[in-house]
Amino acid sequence: MFLISDAYAQAAAPAGAAAGPMGSIMSFLPLVAMFAVLYFIMVRPQIKQNKERRSMIDALAPGDEVATQGGLMGRVTKVRDDQVDLLLAQNVTVHVQKHAVVQLLPKGTLSL
Repeated sequence: MFLISDAYAQAAAPAGAAAGPMGSIMSFLPLVAMFAVLYFIMVRPQIKQNKERRSMIDALAPGDEVATQGGLMGRVTKVRDDQVDLLLAQNVTVHVQKHAVVQLLPKGTLSL
């Protein structure tokens, strides 16, 4: 086969060349750096976002205007332990779970 070159085995490194304590630390350094970057880019912002959402849900009060995951927008009329009552239109009230509320709207957004 004239198109494929021959492959030769590489000579072994001298004993103790990369087996020292700095060699093993340097081999794990890129892995540690990768986990640090992933933490600051992905994990930390998500933790912050979850904390903000939890505090928004805990602070819900009657009169707040909210949007739900399903796209319903209404005014909070009653807050219970794990549910809120939303006024969608005059004489139309629905019960939704608190975790379904995804956004707190500015006051006066809805014309109810």
